Amino acid sequence: MRAITSARPSRSPEIVFAFASALAALGWILLAVLPGHERVRDLISGRIVPALLAAVYVVIVMTQWAGTPGGFGSLADVALLFSNTWLLLAGWVHSLAFDLLVGVWEARDARARGLPHLLLLPCLALTFLFGPAGWILYLAVRPGARRAR
Repeated sequence: MRAITSARPSRSPEIVFAFASALAALGWILLAVLPGHERVRDLISGRIVPALLAAVYVVIVMTQWAGTPGGFGSLADVALLFSNTWLLLAGWVHSLAFDLLVGVWEARDARARGLPHLLLLPCLALTFLFGPAGWILYLAVRPGARRAR
């Protein structure tokens, strides 16, 4: 474990958290409000924002992983691993990136199927907030919408 050099915790993880969260929110907002703009969906929300989040994730893991106790062998190991604030942040950034990629897939698939954007929006919101729950909602909505056309 690292020695604590200051009585005050570093604000750096909070700054990175705020940056990553704002960046992901930008990707989601663009995905929701500009549904017909393929360049926005595919390039900005689908590549640039997730790539920036992935880069943040990689830097955190590369600089913080070594010597940190814990791992993925049990829930207790994961809890110990995430007791490191930086690695907890890496887990958050990982979720931001992959949830956005799922949202982009939903938007692409909905567009290809002719699914009305108003039916997609609740799915995107739920995917943004609760990841897999939004994806499941989208999978439930898309067949019914296709039949309704």
